[in-house]
Order: sequence, then structure tokens, then C-alpha cells
Amino acid sequence: QVQLVESGGGLVQAGGSLSLSCAASGRTFGSISMGWFRQAPGKEREFVATITWRGDTFILDSMLGRFTISRDNAKKTVYLQMNSLKPEDTAVYYCAASEFDTPGTTPTSFEYWGQGTQVTVSS
Repeated sequence: QVQLVESGGGLVQAGGSLSLSCAASGRTFGSISMGWFRQAPGKEREFVATITWRGDTFILDSMLGRFTISRDNAKKTVYLQMNSLKPEDTAVYYCAASEFDTPGTTPTSFEYWGQGTQVTVSS
């Protein structure tokens, strides 16, 4: 079992930055892959980024260059740095954990989920 707790969401103006954190507990953090998803009102949950236990990263093309995912295994924490935010980035952001070595981009690839943190970008 893995428990995940996100933090760092909030309200920011367009063009601004936010850094999200996700603290994990329960299972050896260094052996699981982590991801971030987001869900806007009325929309399906959308893949944002993933980082494997080896440190390989993958970010959705539309966010490449603006978002960065990283992890600190000693702190059992994964981060999502978001720069140049746009109003369309407004959503609840979820942290997720996967026992797959290379999880895909669908929510079904991830077994464990946090409660989410709201990110609101004003224009």
C-alpha cells in the first residue's frame, strides 16, 4: 500500500509558477514510479507527467518546456514544477503511484492516488 498526499496548489496569475509536492508513505518509495494527472471540471482525468523509479521522465507534449517532474527518494516526495501557467491549466492535480516499471499515460496504469490539490490560474 502507498499513501499519497499532495500540497502546493493555489491561485496564481497567468504566466506565474507553482510547485506541487506529493509525499508518499507505506511502501519503498524508490521502487515505484510516480505520476501527475489533472482533471478540470466536466473533463476526464488527463495525464501530465510521469517519472519512473529509475528517474526516466515523460511529460505531455503540450506541457513540455513549462512543466518539470522530479523526485527525491530520500524524502519520498515527487514534485511538479509548473511555469508559464495558463488559465487552461486550471484543474485539480492528482499524484499517483504505479508498481509498473514504465507506467503508461492512462489512469489505469496507476494503483494509488492522492486526494488532489486545486490549481487555479487567473487570466
